[in-house]
Amino acid sequence: MCGTPRQNRPVILTYHDIGLNHKTCFNALFSCEDMHEITQHFSVCHVDAPGQHEGAATFPAGYVYPSMDQLAEMLPGVVQQLGLKSVIGMGIGAGAYILTRFALNHPSMVEGLVLININPCAEGWMDWAATKLSGLTHGLPDMVISHLFAKDEIHNNHDLIHTYRQHIMSINQNNLTLFIKSYNSRRDLEIERPIPGTSAVTLKCPSLLVVGDSSPAVDAVVECNSKLDPTKTTLLKMSDCGGFPQVVQPAKLTEAFKYFVQGMGYMPAASMTRLMRSRTNSGASVSSLDGNRSRSHTNEGSRSRSHTGEGNRSRAQTGEGNRGRSHTDTRMEDHNNVKSMEVSC
Repeated sequence: MCGTPRQNRPVILTYHDIGLNHKTCFNALFSCEDMHEITQHFSVCHVDAPGQHEGAATFPAGYVYPSMDQLAEMLPGVVQQLGLKSVIGMGIGAGAYILTRFALNHPSMVEGLVLININPCAEGWMDWAATKLSGLTHGLPDMVISHLFAKDEIHNNHDLIHTYRQHIMSINQNNLTLFIKSYNSRRDLEIERPIPGTSAVTLKCPSLLVVGDSSPAVDAVVECNSKLDPTKTTLLKMSDCGGFPQVVQPAKLTEAFKYFVQGMGYMPAASMTRLMRSRTNSGASVSSLDGNRSRSHTNEGSRSRSHTGEGNRSRAQTGEGNRGRSHTDTRMEDHNNVKSMEVSC
């Protein structure tokens, strides 16, 4: 736990991917200079999956590792033990899946989600066969590397791959194998895009989906976006980025996160960012950032309005009319007269 929780604000809760722990997954992001402004306003709670922390002892023979659903059900206990009221979840890969399951089961505890490289689907037969074949022909670190990074990163960014190969090997390999098996045995999240007049299983909170444009997870993230409420979801595709946007492009991700929490009604007086300055200099229309950011998120109904209210619909990083063009390429798609946003930067 970093910082002291404030009564009127959620805590940022992170969850890492397979082959990593909170340090190797998020240190680069939270050490980024631009992130300091955010951490001045929010405390941060990092969660490590069982047996994935530094120096973890090997689980005894016969130990049954928790399923993804069970890992998600451990989080309410973490939140309650720390005396927290609500969180903004930030997860990558397996961690993104766990946080999504947590938000689906306990929506009152989650005010928002930043989901990097999320795959909402169960592992298919082809994926299972590929994983088994990879496990037979390659070592565990190589298998994890192929999950985390894009092919061009593996072939071209040798320093990055070497660094993370060392990180992967520093984790207890027996424990890591159990975590990987748990992730590969995950259930489909069974979420679906809500249609007016029907009851659909979907996330109730604002969500920012993030993926690098050459990430191995790009198709899965796009599919997840298609299953979520378009009025509460933004898909951010990051250019010149593979599977690790929080490491390769930490400044861009920090800026996107800042817009996201501003859209939720927090940090209204945050400093003007590089993208905002660029948009201003190019002559784009800029309106008051404070006018539409009502801090009326203290109850469920008004929390929804602060993110999707008629006329002030704030789309994670942006409002549709005034702030939706803070990135170089923004496409709006009409689904039953409800607009969803896809942003590239």
